[in-house]
Amino acid sequence: MRDVVVFSGSAHHGLAERICAELGIEVSQASITRFSNDCLQAQLLANCRQRDVYIVQPLVPPTQDSLMELLLMIDAARGASAAQITAVIPHYAYARSDKKDASRISLGGRLVADMLATAGAHRVLTMTLHAPQVHGFFSVPVDHLTALGVLADHFRGTDLTDSIVVSPDLGNAKDATQFARLLGLPVAAGSKRRLSDDRVEIDSIVGDVTGKRAIVLDDEIATGGSIVELLDKLKEFGCTEAAVACTHGLFAGAAVERLRTHPMISQVVTTDTVPAPRDWPELQVRSVAGLFAEAISRIHAGESISSLFDGVDPTYAPPQRSLFDTVS
Repeated sequence: MRDVVVFSGSAHHGLAERICAELGIEVSQASITRFSNDCLQAQLLANCRQRDVYIVQPLVPPTQDSLMELLLMIDAARGASAAQITAVIPHYAYARSDKKDASRISLGGRLVADMLATAGAHRVLTMTLHAPQVHGFFSVPVDHLTALGVLADHFRGTDLTDSIVVSPDLGNAKDATQFARLLGLPVAAGSKRRLSDDRVEIDSIVGDVTGKRAIVLDDEIATGGSIVELLDKLKEFGCTEAAVACTHGLFAGAAVERLRTHPMISQVVTTDTVPAPRDWPELQVRSVAGLFAEAISRIHAGESISSLFDGVDPTYAPPQRSLFDTVS
């Protein structure tokens, strides 16, 4: 079989190293240069000819630089005669731009998907898109992973007596229901109305949270405004405390201060799809490197990775095989 080559952009080199450690290979070197006119240039420093190339780059701040780096690296791999190019985008930031909810508004999710295909990506590997319909924006195959199993595994070892899973809004209720099933817990949801990028209003809680300990599940936490608003409403409805879990912990602006000192929060759990803040040692970070490595291994071998889409706890997933155990 063709060799696998994994490159990393500058957005999250640590995750790329953990993925490669799971695969038993090294991260291949790349050079990103910024010229005096602020233009970027990418150079791949390993042979790509007729190889399967994977480029790991979440779209995190500075998001536009991260995106441009990824596009340039894909273009470089195409120019180097790569057999197949997979953009590994653990966090696809533009998934939030997914609908025409105002006049003459752009659809960034679809535009960026088109840009990735135009640059030369043959496939996209991502995790927990903010809106499921974004999957349909891509003209190339998309493998869409979930971290629900990883997050559920964190809570399985804790006391879940009188606990309930709470979704911040009805749009995330499907994932919250699946998460609750993994833990054998009931589920509730907030009724949310977004006022602006960092301001929301939660009118009520759908479900009985009186006397319960909440596990608040969200796909992404940016400023933390939605979570704080939800916690205030949960307290009003008789909830005693809350653990907060999310896949993409961006924690921008005042989010760390808001969540770290909030009296209702017992713990915050996230994954390493994006770099964790350095000034929050109490933050619990679960790695999804094993999931991405298993997906890469199966893509390379031409095998199904559907079991990785369904919130399967990686502890009980089929044994991981090294890329080099497969006989061509």
